[in-house]
Amino acid sequence: MTDDKLKTYRYFLKDSIRKTIAFQFTDQNQGVPAPPIEKPYPEGATLIDLPGPDEWHGIFQADITHAIGNRKSHRVYRDQSLSLKELAYLLWCTQGVRGKRFHGHAYRNVPSAGCRHALETYLTVFNVDDIDAGVYRYLPLSHQLVFEFKDDLLSQKMIIASLNQSYPGKSAVTFIWSAVPYRMEWRYGLAAHKVIALDAGHVCQNLYLACEAIDAGTCAIAAYDQEELDELLGLDGEEEFAIYLAPVGKVRR
Repeated sequence: MTDDKLKTYRYFLKDSIRKTIAFQFTDQNQGVPAPPIEKPYPEGATLIDLPGPDEWHGIFQADITHAIGNRKSHRVYRDQSLSLKELAYLLWCTQGVRGKRFHGHAYRNVPSAGCRHALETYLTVFNVDDIDAGVYRYLPLSHQLVFEFKDDLLSQKMIIASLNQSYPGKSAVTFIWSAVPYRMEWRYGLAAHKVIALDAGHVCQNLYLACEAIDAGTCAIAAYDQEELDELLGLDGEEEFAIYLAPVGKVRR
């Protein structure tokens, strides 16, 4: 790798770009309305209500101290389903909305730069009680799933899109986070992109800890075939694209 390339990619990790941006000219400060905080879904789409916090009794196996102390990456999962309560809990921990919503913002259970939350959560479901296998998307504002599509070759396609790593296609469910960059660019312009990556890290760490709490496991994956995964999810690769994924399943302790 050339010195110029190293400098370019290292620059991305710094916050020096902030000094070069005239923030008064960002879309937010020019009075452009904030983009939607949740991607819309088609009229007539199939929606699935998820159990809320008062219905999660009986699913917890560990407290937060145990979860942090025992966090590790798991790539082998038992042939055991997740309950819908467990899936709902994982989704709430990673993108659940709490508190008030205002002016194109909504407080969630993970931090995000400027409360912009540029991520969407897709699920490739293989073995979850009470819902069919297929691809779903989480709707944090209503704590629901929207059914996207079914694909009989979903497991194989997930493995191919994960550069032939097998466990994303052999999990109970695989979380895939996409980025909608304009949600962050609207406020921060060219300073948006580093903080989108930081936000993805916040989300996945919450998934790790939440998995430990319900006797499940996960493994963060940043090595994947970008074009294959975007195509699988039906994303345009420009205004929205996959940024991170993590399979989840029950594990042997």
